[in-house]
Amino acid sequence: MLPGAARDLGHRVSHWLWSHGYKLIGRALSALTRWLTGVDIHPAATLGPGLFIDHATGVVIGETSDIGANVTIYQGVTLGGTSLERGKRHPSVGDRVTIGAGAKVLGPVTIGHDSRIGANAVVVRPVPANTVVVGVPGQIVSRTQPRTATAPPDLDATVPPDLFGTSLRSLLGRIDDLEKSLPSNNTPTPSHAQPSENGVWRGEDFSI
Repeated sequence: MLPGAARDLGHRVSHWLWSHGYKLIGRALSALTRWLTGVDIHPAATLGPGLFIDHATGVVIGETSDIGANVTIYQGVTLGGTSLERGKRHPSVGDRVTIGAGAKVLGPVTIGHDSRIGANAVVVRPVPANTVVVGVPGQIVSRTQPRTATAPPDLDATVPPDLFGTSLRSLLGRIDDLEKSLPSNNTPTPSHAQPSENGVWRGEDFSI
């Protein structure tokens, strides 16, 4: 695999060729770069300064994509289209966005500045600035501590929001409270269909 600087140069040269009417040569250089790097970037795509593609393999960036400054993209990411119509049909990614491994951003959606797309998320609708997206389909979560333009790259993906887990724990807690309030059940048995305090589920609840 070529280093990141060579990947960047390969795309920028093919983009210049494409933009100046040398589309066949630009496409050929793009194909050569893809063969050497494992990254498929259409020569018409617009990449901002400071783009960092980590590991690179399997990244696909479609024809009408445009990416802002200081964006980080991990392996297996697709910025793809959802139709064959002419015109804008690929994503627009704002500045300082991080897109996690395996994420799919599809269609002419806009990803706002300082957002983070979680690993394997599927994004098909616009994402506001300073938010986090997780799940399939992607669920948008507002940040409790908004990021600033001078903040370091947002690379910590070890504590993604667990939206469904939080909802489930809330429901189970309400059920336990309701059971305790029943006059005929003063000593209810706590529900075991939930993880323990250390986050481990009881195996007998499942067929494993």
